[in-house]
Amino acid sequence: MSGQIIGLHDWFETPPGRYLLAWEQAQFDQAVADIFGYHALQLGLSEVQGLRANRMPHRWLALSDPAQAGAPALWTDFSALPFPANSLDLVVLPHTLELSPDPHATLREVERVLVPEGRVVICGLNPASLWGMRQRRAHLYRGLGFGELFLPEAGDFIGYRRMRDWLRLLSFEVESGRFGVYRPAVRSEAWLERCRWFDAAGERWWPIFGAVYFLVAVKRVRGLRLLSADWRRAASRASAPVPIAGKMHRGRDNGGQLEEGSGS
Repeated sequence: MSGQIIGLHDWFETPPGRYLLAWEQAQFDQAVADIFGYHALQLGLSEVQGLRANRMPHRWLALSDPAQAGAPALWTDFSALPFPANSLDLVVLPHTLELSPDPHATLREVERVLVPEGRVVICGLNPASLWGMRQRRAHLYRGLGFGELFLPEAGDFIGYRRMRDWLRLLSFEVESGRFGVYRPAVRSEAWLERCRWFDAAGERWWPIFGAVYFLVAVKRVRGLRLLSADWRRAASRASAPVPIAGKMHRGRDNGGQLEEGSGS
């Protein structure tokens, strides 16, 4: 691959691409398995089956580029989704924002279509990682007339803290976040296998320097109060008749027996 610019979908067929996809697929399967509702949507990157472990009755894959692989349910502009506001329970974004020409608009549109307490699941490449540093160095060398990129040229890195700031501005609350893929930026399957120990070591000793980050965030609406499953029983208890104290009194007759009389 020397001197060759490889496309995103071809890169996912390489050893480091398969390694990345395997980690991300496991994270998506774990994250979405217990998110419930009726409507779920994946935006982009058909190589990742972000909704396969979810049990919602309506799940769709949407793509924006007809050149992409896969059989989507719809083609759409991610910054203008064909869904009404507050209509989706879950949206997954596998590298969608970093590949989007306008990631801010895409994230605002995701916030619009999610129901209150709906969830968005995001993964993205981490610029503060061995892979990110090698990519920046390769860009520098290419500017000097030599060298090749390790990652595809498509898309721009969005840092983990920057992503959290964007979510916070849109009233999302991050429920969980983690990093993964700690092996060095090598191309061969053999070297990736020799460096398996980097995964355990990186997770323990340098967790924020994984090549990819994974976030789950929930849409919060100020002033919204969710009713519990007992709200009907609580309402019926509140409307039940209550005896009025003092309407009846009890006294003793001359024989020492209790008697009832009017309180008037």
